[in-house]
Amino acid sequence: MTCASCVARVERKLGKLDGVQAVINLPLESAQVTVPESITDQQILDTVTATGYSARLKTAPTTRDPDNRGTEPEAAELSTDEPAATAALRPRLLLAAALTLPVLIMSMVPAARFPHWGWWALALSLPVVTWAAWPFHRAAAVNARHLASTMDTLISIGVGAAFLFSSWQLLADPALTEHPGMDMSAHALYFEVAAVITTFLLLGRYLEANAKQQAGNALKALLNLGAKDATVIRDGAEVRIPAERLQPGDIFLVRPGEKIATDGYVVDGQSAIDTSLITGESLPVDVGVHDTVIGATINTNGRLLVKATRVGSETTLAQMGKLVSQAQSGKAPIARLADRISAVFVPVVLALAAATFTLWMLSSGDLQSSFTAAVAVLVIACPCALGLATPTALLAGTGRGAQMGILIKGPQVLEDTRTVNTIVLDKTGTVTTGKLDVAGVQSLNGTSREEVLTLAGAVEAASEHPIAQAIARAARLNGPLLPVTGFDSAPGGGVRGTVDGRLVVAGRAGWLQANGIDPEDSHRTALQVREQDGATVIWVGVDGEAAGIISLTDTVKTGSAAAISRLKTLGLRPILLTGDNAAVAAAVAADVGIPAEDVMASVLPEGKVEAVRALQASGAIVAMAGDGVNDAAALAQADLGIAMGSGTDVAIAAADLTVMGNDLGQVAQAIELSRRTLATIKTNLFWAFFYNAIGIPVAALGLLNPMIAGAAMAASSVLVVSNSLRLRRFPRKN
Repeated sequence: MTCASCVARVERKLGKLDGVQAVINLPLESAQVTVPESITDQQILDTVTATGYSARLKTAPTTRDPDNRGTEPEAAELSTDEPAATAALRPRLLLAAALTLPVLIMSMVPAARFPHWGWWALALSLPVVTWAAWPFHRAAAVNARHLASTMDTLISIGVGAAFLFSSWQLLADPALTEHPGMDMSAHALYFEVAAVITTFLLLGRYLEANAKQQAGNALKALLNLGAKDATVIRDGAEVRIPAERLQPGDIFLVRPGEKIATDGYVVDGQSAIDTSLITGESLPVDVGVHDTVIGATINTNGRLLVKATRVGSETTLAQMGKLVSQAQSGKAPIARLADRISAVFVPVVLALAAATFTLWMLSSGDLQSSFTAAVAVLVIACPCALGLATPTALLAGTGRGAQMGILIKGPQVLEDTRTVNTIVLDKTGTVTTGKLDVAGVQSLNGTSREEVLTLAGAVEAASEHPIAQAIARAARLNGPLLPVTGFDSAPGGGVRGTVDGRLVVAGRAGWLQANGIDPEDSHRTALQVREQDGATVIWVGVDGEAAGIISLTDTVKTGSAAAISRLKTLGLRPILLTGDNAAVAAAVAADVGIPAEDVMASVLPEGKVEAVRALQASGAIVAMAGDGVNDAAALAQADLGIAMGSGTDVAIAAADLTVMGNDLGQVAQAIELSRRTLATIKTNLFWAFFYNAIGIPVAALGLLNPMIAGAAMAASSVLVVSNSLRLRRFPRKN
């Protein structure tokens, strides 16, 4: 397929099958077809064949069959399609260019002519307009057989008419070019027109195929990111196997510098993981036991043992590839309008060319001028730029998004990002880190705050609870942790151990009482004050008495304030939504620059949907950003749902946009990229329509040489694709 007319025709034919819906991606030369159970794959293939094209079933990106090494992943298929297209065009282009040059020189430069040069021009241009131009003729013939027409029809008719008309002129008067010095200003030979148009169009199609390949490279690169091998631990021994043979539950070793073979969680070891290829985040992420890791990310230093949880098509990488591919295959409403216009464009142009020839003949009686104007109309009007305007921009934009860890679910999202004016931000995990940090230490019995933290940190370090890890992390800032002996922990209660000869108990009030420590009323009052500030407070008892309390709070992400400033610049009104109390919400809002009147505090999970609905009822077009299971309903209710990648699969499934990283700045970046992609589509369509709107009347008036028309037509396609490729340089802002 070469243009939107081909796409529209195949989609129309498939749509005539009962219950079948087809969406064709022209740059990827692929189709997504929805069929009822009564329709077989063969019926689909036969229908495509009946329209004059060929098709084959793509290998579905499903779970890799570990016993079938011959199954090709989708990435491999994609990686071979476009190079094959350029390889097929290259010899035809080279031959056409080599033979067209002498034809052009002898036709346009009188000093270069020799006796009977016209016959040499015929002989040299013959292979150009036949073998080199064969792809155009073949496509035109196939479509003609089905009483249809495409841009190839226009090219084939234009090239064929110029060559046949010139040949007839030469055959009718074999001595037409007998004398090299004869005046050819009024000659009726168009061999150079036929040859030059063919060469220009082949060059345009070659450059177009290369550009389309570049536009799709991001998705191919994404799908090829995965590790090829994995070292699994079996019966205590290390065994190297292909990564596709991993099964859930396998424990595999990841050495420093190696890619993590599949999704899982760490069962042993600590390290920093470079997740930039997946999440777009520039800084490595520290991981330890029980932390989840994503396949295809890179282990930078430590040695890790990872237990596989998801393999094959279930992995994060595979899901990303699937989402990007679906987005690239879809069509925005603006693209469907262009397709409808293109579908009727070619027949209209054929009629215009015929009308141009007839009117010129009737008005001037000049066969040469009439012929030249009609051929120029045919060549200048090819709507290939229209057909490429939307899919190439989608291909480049979604591909660039995938490189930055931004997944756009479909073309409709582009329109939605343009219209939203309010964005609701779930506080925990979106604006804040979602990880507890020590906010303060208060001494209760004269023990210094540093000592309280040091003793508590030493005993908490042996626990894996998030609160314990936060306290241990803060204590390490004061120096190495002291060793602990006699460690004991009570789930839901606290921890206990001996540190430097002192019995340390940390946890809830009930845990202290269980260890014979009964805090005084003044101590309880101090704790209540901290809790009223929205903090989580832990008791610390030393040698049988309450020694202090440690308060912990969630912290605002480093880039949240800057991200919210960018959202405001984009014309969005940020609203902070949280289940925390008003004091905590107000403090976070003040930190990130959200006005107090735009804070919704103490909102229960089930109340988030109502909050979004209330905003919509007030006339706002609402985007919602969240990361938890309890955000999923609100994400679905919002006009634009944005899931943070650290969130749950449920949240990601309910969202329209997914950012794989944890930085709120990626949300702003996702909206900016979506809007830029939509703007690129509109720019492409404008210039594609403008080119035809200006070119056709100029050609019909006889003011356009067919050779210039061929060059302009080829250039329009290349320019549209090149404009789309600018999205690949969309800046990454962190």
